[in-house]
Amino acid sequence: MDSTATDRFDTSRFEASRNRLASLAYRLLGSAADAEDAVQDAFLHWQAADRQRIKVPEAWLTKVVTNLCLDRLRSAQARRERTVGAWLPELLLAGDPMLGPADTFEQRESVSLAVLALMERLSPLERAVYVLREAFSYSHVEIAEILDITESASQQHLHRARRRITAARRRGSGGSGEVDPASARRIVEEFLAAAASGRTERLVALLTDDATAITDGAGLAKTLLQYDTPQRIAAVVRAGFKPTPAKRRLAGGTPAIHYALVNGAPALLFVLGDQVVGAVTFDITNGKIATVRGIAAPARLARLREAWRQHEPDTPLISQW
Repeated sequence: MDSTATDRFDTSRFEASRNRLASLAYRLLGSAADAEDAVQDAFLHWQAADRQRIKVPEAWLTKVVTNLCLDRLRSAQARRERTVGAWLPELLLAGDPMLGPADTFEQRESVSLAVLALMERLSPLERAVYVLREAFSYSHVEIAEILDITESASQQHLHRARRRITAARRRGSGGSGEVDPASARRIVEEFLAAAASGRTERLVALLTDDATAITDGAGLAKTLLQYDTPQRIAAVVRAGFKPTPAKRRLAGGTPAIHYALVNGAPALLFVLGDQVVGAVTFDITNGKIATVRGIAAPARLARLREAWRQHEPDTPLISQW
């Protein structure tokens, strides 16, 4: 095989792994843009490597991408960008290949907005071990090789990660379990109807007692705004969902509101033409809403917006907001 044919073959081997590598990087970083950068950097490493000496390309590429992501998580820039109160994961629309494997509950949960946010409480190594084990089913022997740690260290990091995530869930920071899709949609439609009509008491009834709402202030707030009682959340939602000329100017017109699945969870998308201008996502537990997230910052919607343009939407729940 001549060098040109070899390069084409090696490029095709990398491309066959691209989606898996991107879904790994997204789980580690919570940012689709950063995940794409990490995968592209891995491709440059692949091109520069002596590929004939690489016995298992998938394992080699996994190690490169994981360590590129760890470098990113440890960097001073990342620490500034991911300060508490300023960071939320980038949203992914259902069907996005970056969501990756979804055969098991653990795989689906690892890409949920709740767990991605909870993983910010972990050290970079704990986060890497958790993702490699829970989402990609690597053994501790394999994880130790990828991260250049001992097998016992891998087991300890996983134990601490699981303990911290479980403890955070108990404090009400994330939902647990899976929700029937039809029930989830019904709850969200009830939420929208109550919000649109200003029925505060119905909104309160749909929320858990320890519900939390998080918003980026229509994309304008430098830090996230958080509300922690059902009554306060209901008041904020009622005000936020009430259309005004100022809000329509900010949105650029009169958007429609669509139901969608985002990172495996129910969501409402505000859509103007083919542009998603805002999203509200929900964590549901025991038939009630535990977390509401309002997101409008363009950087957090960039990949979702692109996916929506190629999406065939259902009839909107509200055609003109």
